[in-house]
Amino acid sequence: MMKRIEFGELRIGEIARKNLNEVCDTNWASNGPKVKELESKWSGLFDYEKSVATSSGTDGCINACLSLYDLKGAERNVSEVIVPALSFIATSNAVRAAGLVPRFVDVKKETLNIDETKIEEAINENTVAIQVVHTMGRMAEMDVICEIAEKHGLIVIEDACEAHGAKFKDKFVGHWGDMSVYSFYVAHLICCGEGGMVSTNNEEIANLIFSTRSHGRPLNSVYFDHLRTGINSKMNDLEASIGLEAIEVFWDTFWTRHGFMKRMRESVVGFEDVAWFSEEDEGNINCPHGFSITCKKEGDIQIIMDTFDKYNIHHKRNFGCIPTQHAAFADMGYTLGDFPEAEWVGVNGVHIGCHQYLSDEDVERICTAMKEGLEKCRGA
Repeated sequence: MMKRIEFGELRIGEIARKNLNEVCDTNWASNGPKVKELESKWSGLFDYEKSVATSSGTDGCINACLSLYDLKGAERNVSEVIVPALSFIATSNAVRAAGLVPRFVDVKKETLNIDETKIEEAINENTVAIQVVHTMGRMAEMDVICEIAEKHGLIVIEDACEAHGAKFKDKFVGHWGDMSVYSFYVAHLICCGEGGMVSTNNEEIANLIFSTRSHGRPLNSVYFDHLRTGINSKMNDLEASIGLEAIEVFWDTFWTRHGFMKRMRESVVGFEDVAWFSEEDEGNINCPHGFSITCKKEGDIQIIMDTFDKYNIHHKRNFGCIPTQHAAFADMGYTLGDFPEAEWVGVNGVHIGCHQYLSDEDVERICTAMKEGLEKCRGA
């Protein structure tokens, strides 16, 4: 049987092992010097002024939303954060976990990103922020979105958990919005096992995130004085030890994965009548997080999934429409048909990995499987 091609892998090398041993020698495995080093080196990669490490990308999004109580005077269970109707569910879960209300906007099925032309109609007197997701590493239309936010006095949170190192119009992710959030889970370019980061060029925001990730304490304090709602979202030095190794080889990893992503796209040229694929627009650079296929004909996605299974390739659903295709949000009262683009992607799309540990044979197997499946769809 063919070895399974996973969506992502973690391999712990000599640098990480050295870091882990140093942590063991200190007998201090909580938030400490390794975390601070990771925060500094991550900021240095992209010229962010401040970065605050968290226990996951999800926690990063929760803390970003918690900061809105100070930044915008948000009101619990009333204030709204605009989010795309389709993304990994953490984006919307974070809004609710912070006590705020997600206001869903449909996506474009061609890009998987929020439809910027529909954002303004979702804004009302309760809106405090737009949480944009750069799905599958492709950045949303940030110039338009930031103009809308400025016009209405809204905070922009970039959920860049899948978009490490991406660029839109020659500007790095994280330099468009007020803050940006990253995940360091296994499938991502930086991996700590678990972990995340909130980056910003605004000192006030950084200080708020430092506070909310430590139960709302004052900056750099462990005294039991809780100024605002917060949670325990701290990264520990064991996790940072693994991530520091990935920082050292970030751009090598990025361009290796980017090359695999480009090979996958090139292999399906000519099948644009069958499906939408991950695209990289001229002048922009996608983070090579994964490669997406969204079929244009209902039912074809099963052929694609069956073909991936035949070649033992791990594939994942394109998330699903959060307000209408996930029971966790049924209480919000939306019904099927409210978000047609997201709903189409949710049942007609899958994505696969393009991680740095793929061999040439792995990439070739993936390309062969995609072409075979798409050819079957065309003949179905």
